[in-house]
Amino acid sequence: MQDRFFADILTNRHNRAILERWPSLALPDGWLVAGCLFQTVWNLHSGHAPEAGIKDYDLFYFDTTDTSAAAERQVQARVSDALGDLGITVEVSNQARVHLWYESYFGEPYAALRNSREGIDRFLVPATCVGVRPGELYAPNGLEQLYEGVLTMNPRTPHRELFLKKAESYRSRWPWLRVVF
Repeated sequence: MQDRFFADILTNRHNRAILERWPSLALPDGWLVAGCLFQTVWNLHSGHAPEAGIKDYDLFYFDTTDTSAAAERQVQARVSDALGDLGITVEVSNQARVHLWYESYFGEPYAALRNSREGIDRFLVPATCVGVRPGELYAPNGLEQLYEGVLTMNPRTPHRELFLKKAESYRSRWPWLRVVF
């Protein structure tokens, strides 16, 4: 299934370009994550263009040497310069600082992370816990639920209201997805 997943996400020309330019991004513990990956798979399943409706492309990295917002903005600017010609929104997030802002933004507590993979582990929906970098896939919950369209609440991030809002958003775009409790 891993080969199928890579083949699918690479049909999205933006995913492919980001991964081709990966070395120039120089992100410590860097991963291309989330919506640009699973939404590409769901778009293909639905007969849509791979890039259809994908609002942004998320990159995680982990750097404890400077967890300031200013440092993250500098990395964002550097990555935006490297990928700016793609004409897409790329959002860069230092996972070493998520615990500093998560609660004020989402209204739920968030323990500090030790690496980027732990950030992927905590996505609200286990099927969407995926990250890639060249030649490497991180999918702690496997890929079956992603391909089956099963949306369940992540026990690592049991924020019911946030989950329901996210699941409703996904189902509005891909009605074949199923919410399972």
